[in-house]
Amino acid sequence: MSHNPKNPSCQTCGMRHKGVFSNLDRDNLAEISSQKSCNLYRKGDVIFHEGNYPLGLFSIFSGKVKVFKTSETGKDHILRLAGAGEPLGYRSLVSGEKYEVSAAVLEDTRVCFIPKALFLNTLQGSSNLTGRVMEFLTKDLKLAESKIADLAQKTVKERVAETILMLKQFYGMESDHKTINVSLSREDLANLVGTATETLIRSLSEFKKNEIIDLKGKKIIILNAKILEKIANIFD
Repeated sequence: MSHNPKNPSCQTCGMRHKGVFSNLDRDNLAEISSQKSCNLYRKGDVIFHEGNYPLGLFSIFSGKVKVFKTSETGKDHILRLAGAGEPLGYRSLVSGEKYEVSAAVLEDTRVCFIPKALFLNTLQGSSNLTGRVMEFLTKDLKLAESKIADLAQKTVKERVAETILMLKQFYGMESDHKTINVSLSREDLANLVGTATETLIRSLSEFKKNEIIDLKGKKIIILNAKILEKIANIFD
């Protein structure tokens, strides 16, 4: 991690509409903007570790982050991906508990940091901020419930197809409109699906054999999105 001397203004931030401060009043927003810091994390850097107490709120300015939990055997399970505008670690910050998850960057990422006391004081005095935090809590709860349901009800093949489509939506496509604009290791992809790496590789190989996708290193090329949607049972 390195300190970024160019500290973006909250008032003019193009990502603010996506975050918890989208409806914050002018005075509180100016206070947060003046006291926050913005740091550059290199690919693979950990923003915070499971088991530590939060010292403030993290908010992604640019880049991509994986939020994951580590099992007793040392295996990481990716719970979700987060992008520009999204807050990180706010649940533990609000509850005063230790982080239950860790967060690490998937590419070079700029992350803003708002000190704990400032965020909690602003939260206490702003119904707009409280409302936005509740919206994010609800969204995260729905995502967690959906993931639990998928693990219980969907086959690995269905989950792999669904994850590929999710990556397409989250990262977008390269200029050829076929290649997903992200390079994920097979291990990270398996952790995101919730399966063993070997099982994931077999599913990817089957999709490639059936000309549903193609693989180029860590890149996934979608050849037939409609078949992926059918396999994923998205519209059932």
